[in-house]
Amino acid sequence: MPRPTVAQLTYGSCTVIVSTLAMLVLSQTSSGPLIAVIAVTSVALGVLVAMTLPVHKRTHVVVARSGVDEPVPASVAAAPEPVREPSAP
Repeated sequence: MPRPTVAQLTYGSCTVIVSTLAMLVLSQTSSGPLIAVIAVTSVALGVLVAMTLPVHKRTHVVVARSGVDEPVPASVAAAPEPVREPSAP
């Protein structure tokens, strides 16, 4: 099973916190069993949000390499191209 991404953890955690607070405020309860039901429901909702978040797959970039592994001298690499003037007819 792949590890959850940072985005999944963030969205899931925020969902748990916000949904718990919203349900506690809206229900105005102080009984233990109902608070436990709200907590379990919020965690389930947070897991659902985290798992349904689209995950971008990593792509591998292939870099073409030349057959020559010799370093190029700095004087050759930095030399400007000579300017060629067109010849007269």
